[in-house]
Amino acid sequence: MTNEPEIEVTVLLPCLNEAETLEVCVRKALRSLAECGVVGEVLVSDNGSTDGSPEIAARAGARVVHAPTRGYGGALLNGIEQARGRYVIMADADDSYALSDLGPFVEALRAGHDVVMGNRFRGGIATGAMPPLHRYLGNPVLSWLGRRLFGLNRVGDFHCGMRGFNADRIRALGLCMPGMEFASELVVRAALAGYDIVEVPTTLAPDGRSRPPHLRTWRDGWRHLRFLLVFAPRKTLVWPGFVIALLGLAGAGGLIPGPLDVGAVELDVSSLVYACLMVLVGAQLAIFGGLAEIYGRQERLVPRRSTDRWIRFLRLETSVTIGLLLLAAGTAGTVGAVWHWGLDGFADLDPHTTLRVVLPSATAVALGVVVLFSGLVCSLLTLRPARPVPTLVRQPVAERAPDREPLLARR
Repeated sequence: MTNEPEIEVTVLLPCLNEAETLEVCVRKALRSLAECGVVGEVLVSDNGSTDGSPEIAARAGARVVHAPTRGYGGALLNGIEQARGRYVIMADADDSYALSDLGPFVEALRAGHDVVMGNRFRGGIATGAMPPLHRYLGNPVLSWLGRRLFGLNRVGDFHCGMRGFNADRIRALGLCMPGMEFASELVVRAALAGYDIVEVPTTLAPDGRSRPPHLRTWRDGWRHLRFLLVFAPRKTLVWPGFVIALLGLAGAGGLIPGPLDVGAVELDVSSLVYACLMVLVGAQLAIFGGLAEIYGRQERLVPRRSTDRWIRFLRLETSVTIGLLLLAAGTAGTVGAVWHWGLDGFADLDPHTTLRVVLPSATAVALGVVVLFSGLVCSLLTLRPARPVPTLVRQPVAERAPDREPLLARR
């Protein structure tokens, strides 16, 4: 019995009807692995091709596995689960990425970095390789958002499709996005987990296929943007909500005693209406962001310590206490306004005077209800303890049951 050498690098190519370019991609990757002196494999994760792509890949020297979940992310999740290498380098199978130059990725991975992103803007983008809308708007904007929201200051090309990573470290994240937003999920979840992420220059050549790419500019661009915003509730909801609520409180505090002159403009009860509205909107944004963070904790998306203060504030006992106090204050103000109205025989009242009591009272009642029921939602989210990160026990590929669905694909 001979001992086969341990595979160090798996080059992973997701595939859906890539017959035109798949063979050249496989051969480039195999040649580059040999030139780097790396014991590796090329793994094609097929997503239901009907043009003979799996057979072409196998003849070219690749190992082919079939992805049960449709979509770009579905193919990659399956490939990551089936990879035999310690490291995985993923790239599209359209002959646009530099599969003939894997050396920089291998060196960075061997240096101990968890994720190695390619940067096409530093390496070079050939004429016609990237549409102007992607090159000058989509990628720069989304990359800027990624840096601002997740502290990825060393990542200048957030959506480069060629990247390498430590396979076990990425499996431990429990990635689950089946579509194009998987590219964002991988780097965002790695950043939230505190992984070491670096960039290396790479090049981008024109797509070698004669058919249109699978990527849809506006649909997939929106899915990436939505994913980035949802995964950063503190910066997109909590802090903006606090700022709006504080501005509303400042405005209401200045307008409740009487009209407020700001330069040549006099602000009165109409402005008080919007000040109270800002308090409600801001508070709801902040609370919703807190609930989103708690949900992220339960799903192991954010560190436990970052949500402890939210759980203490929004736990049912605390929120009920705060909510009832606000309700009591609002009810007292409402009763007082009605009592003064009764003293006037329920006659017509001056709205400029009455609304200074009624609006803050109504706002307090509404805010009390919001806080009270937010505590109920929080108690539901924290009803079960956060699941511990599972210990990944890898079986040799040959020992896996052939009909067993990959763990990540089932998520």
